[in-house]
Amino acid sequence: ESEAGGITQHIGAYQVHGAHGTITFIDTHGHAAFTAMRAHGAQVTDIAIIVIASDDGIMPQTIEAIEHARAANVPMIVAITKIDKPAANPEDIKSQMAQHSLVPEEWGGDIMVAPLSAQTGEGIEKLLECISLQAEMMELKAPTTGPAVGRVLESRLEKNIGPCATVLIEAGSLKIGQVAVADKSLGKIRRINDDL
Repeated sequence: ESEAGGITQHIGAYQVHGAHGTITFIDTHGHAAFTAMRAHGAQVTDIAIIVIASDDGIMPQTIEAIEHARAANVPMIVAITKIDKPAANPEDIKSQMAQHSLVPEEWGGDIMVAPLSAQTGEGIEKLLECISLQAEMMELKAPTTGPAVGRVLESRLEKNIGPCATVLIEAGSLKIGQVAVADKSLGKIRRINDDL
Protein backbone atom coordinates (compact mmCIF):
# COMPACT_ATOMS: atom_id res chain seq x y z
CA GLU A 1 0.00 0.00 0.00
CA SER A 2 2.98 2.30 0.40
CA GLU A 3 3.82 1.99 -3.30
CA ALA A 4 2.36 4.19 -6.03
CA GLY A 5 -1.32 3.48 -6.57
CA GLY A 6 -1.15 0.61 -4.07
CA ILE A 7 0.41 -1.61 -6.76
CA THR A 8 3.45 -3.73 -5.94
CA GLN A 9 6.15 -2.64 -8.35
CA HIS A 10 8.72 -5.37 -7.87
CA ILE A 11 9.25 -8.83 -9.31
CA GLY A 12 8.75 -11.37 -6.52
CA ALA A 13 10.42 -14.79 -6.40
CA TYR A 14 9.14 -17.63 -4.24
CA GLN A 15 9.84 -21.33 -3.82
CA VAL A 16 7.39 -24.11 -3.02
CA HIS A 17 8.83 -27.35 -1.62
CA GLY A 18 6.59 -30.38 -1.67
CA ALA A 19 5.77 -33.79 -3.10
CA HIS A 20 6.42 -32.40 -6.59
CA GLY A 21 9.98 -31.26 -5.74
CA THR A 22 11.02 -27.62 -5.52
CA ILE A 23 9.27 -25.16 -7.81
CA THR A 24 10.47 -21.56 -8.13
CA PHE A 25 7.83 -18.99 -9.00
CA ILE A 26 8.66 -15.59 -10.45
CA ASP A 27 5.76 -13.22 -9.94
CA THR A 28 5.36 -10.42 -12.48
CA HIS A 29 2.41 -8.15 -12.03
CA GLY A 30 -0.74 -8.17 -14.10
CA HIS A 31 -1.33 -4.43 -13.95
CA ALA A 32 -1.31 -2.77 -17.38
CA ALA A 33 1.59 -0.47 -16.39
CA PHE A 34 4.11 -3.31 -16.20
CA THR A 35 4.64 -4.43 -19.83
CA ALA A 36 8.45 -4.53 -19.55
CA MET A 37 8.24 -6.58 -16.34
CA ARG A 38 6.04 -9.20 -18.03
CA ALA A 39 8.34 -9.36 -21.08
CA HIS A 40 11.40 -9.86 -18.84
CA GLY A 41 9.52 -12.46 -16.78
CA ALA A 42 8.66 -14.48 -19.90
CA GLN A 43 12.32 -14.49 -20.99
CA VAL A 44 13.57 -16.03 -17.73
CA THR A 45 10.92 -18.72 -17.24
CA ASP A 46 10.74 -22.37 -18.26
CA ILE A 47 6.94 -22.51 -17.93
CA ALA A 48 4.57 -19.52 -17.92
CA ILE A 49 1.56 -19.62 -15.58
CA ILE A 50 -1.11 -17.35 -17.04
CA VAL A 51 -3.31 -16.24 -14.14
CA ILE A 52 -6.91 -15.38 -15.04
CA ALA A 53 -9.37 -14.30 -12.35
CA SER A 54 -12.69 -16.07 -12.90
CA ASP A 55 -14.62 -12.92 -12.04
CA ASP A 56 -12.58 -10.66 -14.41
CA GLY A 57 -11.94 -12.86 -17.42
CA ILE A 58 -9.20 -12.24 -19.96
CA MET A 59 -7.94 -8.67 -19.64
CA PRO A 60 -5.75 -6.76 -22.17
CA GLN A 61 -2.68 -7.39 -20.01
CA THR A 62 -3.53 -11.12 -19.94
CA ILE A 63 -3.44 -11.14 -23.75
CA GLU A 64 -0.13 -9.29 -23.56
CA ALA A 65 1.29 -11.89 -21.12
CA ILE A 66 0.18 -14.68 -23.51
CA GLU A 67 1.95 -12.89 -26.39
CA HIS A 68 5.16 -12.49 -24.33
CA ALA A 69 5.10 -16.21 -23.48
CA ARG A 70 4.56 -17.10 -27.14
CA ALA A 71 7.37 -14.77 -28.26
CA ALA A 72 9.71 -16.40 -25.69
CA ASN A 73 8.54 -19.85 -26.89
CA VAL A 74 7.58 -20.84 -23.35
CA PRO A 75 4.86 -23.46 -22.70
CA MET A 76 1.84 -22.13 -20.80
CA ILE A 77 -0.38 -23.39 -18.01
CA VAL A 78 -3.52 -21.43 -17.14
CA ALA A 79 -4.48 -20.90 -13.50
CA ILE A 80 -8.11 -19.80 -13.17
CA THR A 81 -8.31 -18.10 -9.78
CA LYS A 82 -11.08 -16.99 -7.41
CA ILE A 83 -13.27 -20.03 -8.13
CA ASP A 84 -14.69 -19.66 -4.61
CA LYS A 85 -16.52 -16.45 -5.61
CA PRO A 86 -20.24 -16.68 -6.43
CA ALA A 87 -19.71 -15.08 -9.87
CA ALA A 88 -16.96 -17.56 -10.81
CA ASN A 89 -17.46 -19.33 -14.13
CA PRO A 90 -14.37 -21.36 -15.12
CA GLU A 91 -16.13 -22.74 -18.23
CA ASP A 92 -16.66 -19.18 -19.51
CA ILE A 93 -12.94 -18.52 -18.98
CA LYS A 94 -12.11 -21.63 -21.04
CA SER A 95 -14.29 -20.26 -23.88
CA GLN A 96 -12.42 -16.95 -23.70
CA MET A 97 -9.11 -18.85 -23.74
CA ALA A 98 -10.12 -20.70 -26.90
CA GLN A 99 -10.79 -17.34 -28.59
CA HIS A 100 -7.10 -16.55 -28.02
CA SER A 101 -5.87 -19.93 -29.34
CA LEU A 102 -5.35 -21.38 -25.86
CA VAL A 103 -7.36 -24.58 -26.10
CA PRO A 104 -7.67 -26.48 -22.79
CA GLU A 105 -6.60 -30.15 -22.73
CA GLU A 106 -10.13 -31.30 -21.88
CA TRP A 107 -11.30 -29.62 -25.11
CA GLY A 108 -8.67 -31.47 -27.16
CA GLY A 109 -5.99 -28.77 -26.91
CA ASP A 110 -2.57 -28.71 -25.27
CA ILE A 111 -3.06 -26.15 -22.47
CA MET A 112 -3.27 -27.52 -18.92
CA VAL A 113 -5.83 -25.64 -16.82
CA ALA A 114 -5.93 -25.50 -13.02
CA PRO A 115 -9.00 -23.82 -11.47
CA LEU A 116 -8.08 -22.73 -7.95
CA SER A 117 -8.90 -20.62 -4.93
CA ALA A 118 -6.23 -18.83 -2.92
CA GLN A 119 -8.81 -18.41 -0.13
CA THR A 120 -9.66 -22.08 0.36
CA GLY A 121 -6.54 -23.70 -1.15
CA GLU A 122 -8.68 -25.73 -3.55
CA GLY A 123 -6.83 -26.54 -6.79
CA ILE A 124 -3.34 -25.54 -5.56
CA GLU A 125 -2.18 -29.19 -5.60
CA LYS A 126 -3.51 -29.57 -9.17
CA LEU A 127 -1.51 -26.50 -10.29
CA LEU A 128 1.69 -27.88 -8.73
CA GLU A 129 0.96 -31.24 -10.38
CA CYS A 130 0.52 -29.54 -13.79
CA ILE A 131 3.82 -27.68 -13.38
CA SER A 132 5.62 -30.85 -12.30
CA LEU A 133 4.20 -32.81 -15.26
CA GLN A 134 5.18 -30.08 -17.75
CA ALA A 135 8.70 -29.88 -16.24
CA GLU A 136 9.03 -33.68 -16.52
CA MET A 137 7.99 -33.62 -20.19
CA MET A 138 10.55 -30.85 -20.83
CA GLU A 139 13.20 -32.78 -18.85
CA LEU A 140 14.10 -29.65 -16.86
CA LYS A 141 17.19 -30.18 -14.73
CA ALA A 142 19.51 -27.73 -12.96
CA PRO A 143 22.97 -28.76 -11.70
CA THR A 144 23.65 -27.51 -8.16
CA THR A 145 27.43 -27.96 -8.23
CA GLY A 146 29.96 -25.47 -9.59
CA PRO A 147 29.86 -21.68 -9.74
CA ALA A 148 26.46 -19.99 -9.84
CA VAL A 149 25.11 -18.86 -13.19
CA GLY A 150 21.86 -16.96 -13.33
CA ARG A 151 19.98 -13.85 -14.31
CA VAL A 152 19.33 -10.59 -12.56
CA LEU A 153 15.57 -10.06 -12.43
CA GLU A 154 15.77 -6.69 -10.76
CA SER A 155 18.42 -4.48 -9.14
CA ARG A 156 18.23 -1.49 -6.83
CA LEU A 157 20.23 0.60 -4.40
CA GLU A 158 18.92 0.19 -0.85
CA LYS A 159 19.56 2.70 1.89
CA ASN A 160 21.91 1.35 4.60
CA ILE A 161 22.53 -1.84 2.58
CA GLY A 162 23.92 -0.79 -0.80
CA PRO A 163 23.48 -2.47 -4.19
CA CYS A 164 20.91 -5.29 -4.11
CA ALA A 165 19.64 -7.64 -6.78
CA THR A 166 16.88 -10.21 -7.11
CA VAL A 167 18.65 -13.07 -8.90
CA LEU A 168 17.40 -16.32 -10.40
CA ILE A 169 20.16 -18.95 -10.11
CA GLU A 170 19.84 -21.31 -13.08
CA ALA A 171 22.81 -23.58 -12.29
CA GLY A 172 25.40 -23.99 -9.55
CA SER A 173 25.43 -22.57 -6.03
CA LEU A 174 25.85 -19.01 -4.80
CA LYS A 175 27.63 -18.47 -1.48
CA ILE A 176 28.39 -15.51 0.74
CA GLY A 177 31.91 -14.19 0.11
CA GLN A 178 31.95 -15.09 -3.59
CA VAL A 179 32.42 -12.42 -6.23
CA ALA A 180 29.50 -11.88 -8.59
CA VAL A 181 29.82 -10.38 -12.07
CA ALA A 182 26.86 -8.86 -13.93
CA ASP A 183 27.63 -7.15 -17.23
CA LYS A 184 30.38 -4.62 -16.36
CA SER A 185 29.69 -4.64 -12.61
CA LEU A 186 31.18 -6.85 -9.95
CA GLY A 187 30.94 -7.12 -6.21
CA LYS A 188 31.30 -9.46 -3.28
CA ILE A 189 28.20 -11.27 -2.03
CA ARG A 190 27.62 -9.98 1.51
CA ARG A 191 24.15 -11.31 2.21
CA ILE A 192 21.68 -13.77 0.63
CA ASN A 193 17.95 -13.71 1.40
CA ASP A 194 15.31 -16.05 0.03
CA ASP A 195 11.54 -15.44 0.00
CA LEU A 196 11.31 -16.40 3.69
